[in-house]
Amino acid sequence: MSLLDLGPVPLALVGTMFAFGCTTAGSAMVFFFRKKTNPNIQRAFLGFAGGVMVAASIWSLIMPAVEMAEEQQMIGWVPAAGGFVIGALFLLLLDHLIPHLHLGAKKAEGLPSHSKRTTLLVFAVTLHNIPEGLAVGLACGLAALEGTPAMYAAALTLALGMGIQNFPEGAAISLPLRQEGMPSSKAFLYGSLSGIVEPIAGVIGALLITSLPSAMPWLLAFAAGAMIYVVVEELIPEANTGEHSNVGTLGFIAGFVIMMILDIALG
Repeated sequence: MSLLDLGPVPLALVGTMFAFGCTTAGSAMVFFFRKKTNPNIQRAFLGFAGGVMVAASIWSLIMPAVEMAEEQQMIGWVPAAGGFVIGALFLLLLDHLIPHLHLGAKKAEGLPSHSKRTTLLVFAVTLHNIPEGLAVGLACGLAALEGTPAMYAAALTLALGMGIQNFPEGAAISLPLRQEGMPSSKAFLYGSLSGIVEPIAGVIGALLITSLPSAMPWLLAFAAGAMIYVVVEELIPEANTGEHSNVGTLGFIAGFVIMMILDIALG
């Protein structure tokens, strides 16, 4: 059986498991950096992940949302803007509810919690993996439903892009955990598990598109808004901390360009 024969949920699971596997591979970088890592490496990783997510939000989510809305005889910008705002507000809500700690921060966010600092760091990364998994699940679900080569190419491109950015993202969580004093094997496990929410969110996305196909423009824009919230609220600030933050900016540009090329060339 090929990928073309899979239904929405199995295809979404395949796409998000690929992204999860890339998180695991990135987390394994902890075994190659025994000493304290250069902060510039961390900034470059975070900037790169942010660039990929912004480009994916534009070309893989918002633009298709506008096109689908117009095909459904709707005003294109209405579901694009509406879904985008709702997605951002949804992440804002989770940000206030789920206890988590950003890299370099001393005070945790979200509801009060007695969890360990390392656990709160993992929660922070897990939080912004939700929109990534949802986006891939929606794209894969739509591809399985419509069965056109263009849709399969778009889903493949998005899954590939999320996987590419998940590699440095996995390293960006496991390396700081190692510097917090956690053993390498445990830091690797925690970094890997931070991405397990992606297959879960992906399956939810596929189920949504099968039950609410007419809401696809809203759902795509929702995922875009959630991802942009993560980029602006977390990735960009952390990529530009300290002196000589141009490394994080260059990482962002590299991620954006690579994802843009993938979307245009393959999608």
